Amino acid sequence: MVGIGPKQPPSRKGSMHDLPQNLLGPIKEFEEQFTVDRAKLKQIVNHFVKELEKGLTVEGGNIPMNVTWVMGFPDGEEQGTFLALDMGGTNLRVCEITLTNQKGAFDITQSKYKMPEELKTGTAEELWEYIADCLQQFIEFHHENENLTKLPLGFTFSYPATQEHIDHGILQRWTKGFDIEGVEGEDVVPPLETILKKRGLPIKVAALINDTTGTLIASSYTDPHVKIGCIFGTGVNAAYMENVGSVPKIAHLGLPADTPIAINCEYGAFDNERVVLPLTKYDAIIDRDSPRPGQQAFEKMTAGLYLGEIFRLALVDVIDNRPGLIFNGQDVSKLRKPYLLDASFLAAIEQDPYENLSETLELFERELNIRPTQPELEMIRRLAELIGTRAARLSACGVAAICTKKKIESCHVGADGSVFTKYPHFKARGAQALREILDWAPTEKDKVSILAAEDGSGVGAALIAALTLKRVKAGNMVGIRNMDDMRTLL
Repeated sequence: MVGIGPKQPPSRKGSMHDLPQNLLGPIKEFEEQFTVDRAKLKQIVNHFVKELEKGLTVEGGNIPMNVTWVMGFPDGEEQGTFLALDMGGTNLRVCEITLTNQKGAFDITQSKYKMPEELKTGTAEELWEYIADCLQQFIEFHHENENLTKLPLGFTFSYPATQEHIDHGILQRWTKGFDIEGVEGEDVVPPLETILKKRGLPIKVAALINDTTGTLIASSYTDPHVKIGCIFGTGVNAAYMENVGSVPKIAHLGLPADTPIAINCEYGAFDNERVVLPLTKYDAIIDRDSPRPGQQAFEKMTAGLYLGEIFRLALVDVIDNRPGLIFNGQDVSKLRKPYLLDASFLAAIEQDPYENLSETLELFERELNIRPTQPELEMIRRLAELIGTRAARLSACGVAAICTKKKIESCHVGADGSVFTKYPHFKARGAQALREILDWAPTEKDKVSILAAEDGSGVGAALIAALTLKRVKAGNMVGIRNMDDMRTLL
């Protein structure tokens, strides 16, 4: 593949050269559409840096660059017991985290609850009632017959939110397939706290955070070299620590220019104007048919929610426009169901260790009721590799852009999310892209290493709640809405 470089994880030894000529055509087209070479990566990063800077201005831009009011990294001395609520795209998780007196150590108890699909397009009241149900079940199970005082809660709300204070947040727009009316443009904390109070639950939101900010803080708690937190999962995003003096949109507050403040980039919205991203016709279909056309352009090319759909659309394209070329005479109706396949489907194809791709054959039979021929399996494998590689290489652009903007020459990046942790070769492909973008010499070790993160949405939420209460105790009111309410948690 053009521009991948010598350290790109090798493809399985296949029989691509033995493929029938009629299948080589679609494969060549897929390679042309999904390959992102070094020059394109650099072009993307240059535009990315400008977009990051624009988002910090008063006018703003596609990338919101949300101020989080998380002011500085933990020092490892934080202590106490905190609840953490993690509302992601697939699951809802409730954790109880005790930060111990041992520096950088913690104990965690947690329960996971499925986010029902119908909730994603239901009513606001149904959403908050469901979250309260989960919190109530957790408290009743783990603290039966205990007389609890107010528990500080770190609420990981992994959607773009404008925050004038750390204990509130106005939802800018839903992502990850959510489309619940009556929540966008509203503060998400009061309706949750109203229901918690009605139920008599001793819980007060101390901090509303994004999972990316949580990942940054949790990872830095155990690794002081971490300067960026990333999510590569259902969505894609990053957070990093900026100096207040480099954030013109909060200049009116008069804070010291060297004060650190975490920025939640929300860069899934990078290049919504479609200036530089190498879009394919499949990306255009995904955008057109999404709940929010024209938004989250970068996310729709890189995030786990969309990779399986890109793959499905590419196969359907061949079926419809080259009749009889693949799966000839078979019932392909299952393959026509949008979003039937997710990133785990592609991951399973790329993990198939067998020369004859027998596991991929079984996967297609089981999930799609299709029995591909050996040449078709080779094409399927190549398509999965191309889509997975493009996602990894594009994902590296966000990290490279932050490093470029901040003039970071070396650091660790804490990364979480199912695509990073479970998709084969994603980490290595991203590392190779960073080498190409940042022009490291072939003999140099990786200067920017993307590493598996600590639990940002759990431990990170607890740490940020602890950091907030530390500021309350010190009488630092910056970015805190109601000091009196917060003092009840001390």
